[in-house]
Amino acid sequence: MNSDNIKGTLDDAAGRAKRQVGEWTGDTGAQADGAAQQVKGKVEKVVGNVRDAVNNATDRSTDSSTTRDSDIDDNLDRETIRNRE
Repeated sequence: MNSDNIKGTLDDAAGRAKRQVGEWTGDTGAQADGAAQQVKGKVEKVVGNVRDAVNNATDRSTDSSTTRDSDIDDNLDRETIRNRE
């Protein structure tokens, strides 16, 4: 979770509260403001999710492209066994 997700969650909740208060009081301006803030929050959450997905994808590609010492040792062991046969 990143700052966009957190901001989006807070904006969504605040917008929902504003919209609800507007519905209770009959204030269409508050309803519209609340709905707009909810949309803003949902967009921020989507942006945060996309950022997380990109970061996770780049982390995975970096991890898989590195060769570990244990991989090298396994390959050397296999080559040694093949040469003995």
